[in-house]
Amino acid sequence: MSDAALLSLGRVWAMLLRYLYILRSSWPRTVELIYWPTLQVLIWGFMSQFFMQNSSYIARAFGVLLGAVMLWDLMFRSQLGLSISFLEEMWSRNLSNLFVTPLRAYEWVVSLLAMSAIRTGIGIVPAALIAIPLYHYSIFDMGLPLVAFVAVLMAMGWAMGLAVSGLILRHGMGAESLAWTVFFALAPVSCVYYPASILPHWLQPVAWSLPQTYIFEGMRAVLLNHAFRTDYFLIALGLDGIYMAIGVAIFCASFRNARHRGALIQMGE
Repeated sequence: MSDAALLSLGRVWAMLLRYLYILRSSWPRTVELIYWPTLQVLIWGFMSQFFMQNSSYIARAFGVLLGAVMLWDLMFRSQLGLSISFLEEMWSRNLSNLFVTPLRAYEWVVSLLAMSAIRTGIGIVPAALIAIPLYHYSIFDMGLPLVAFVAVLMAMGWAMGLAVSGLILRHGMGAESLAWTVFFALAPVSCVYYPASILPHWLQPVAWSLPQTYIFEGMRAVLLNHAFRTDYFLIALGLDGIYMAIGVAIFCASFRNARHRGALIQMGE
């Protein structure tokens, strides 16, 4: 294999350092990462506590609701973390500067994925820790199944982030709002807070075509029945592979198109 085809960890590390310096230089960016997950946990946690005190059925669902909120926000943060790092380059009109260097598109993508994981950790871990003293609930009690859930949800978030970034490359900054809106369009069919069986029959196949549906169904099985659904996890993993391939294909095709059109030097705020 030629040197030109090898992945340069040095260049990946250089890009990751760039995004870390951007994050460190602006405290509002760090506060924003912590703010929304924590706010979600506070609102849903107090709501769940109210239900717990007034209904024995809802009492069983306390951990399910709070765990679902955290896992859903984790998936959203993984998508948004990738998209925001990408948009940082668009906003600063820096794409042309990046690609006069030896940096390759796939090295850039690897650094975006790494930065997404860091952003997600910064946002989710404090919210999960706050839930322990406030509500006496720890999502970490799920044990090893939690690792499986996190891996699948983050991969789906990355697939969506790559697809959204590709669409922004293709259609310009007019498509920037997709980074915040596309994700929530899937919320009703992701079955975050209720089982897929509650959906209309014609909509259930759509729900079962998404990996996150299997994860949230699996989470409820762990919390309510103390059973890890291996079949759900394996199906979700397979669907993740499909969606990740689609996301990468959209991003790469859009990047080649933008480079051929000379759009990389024209995009920005």
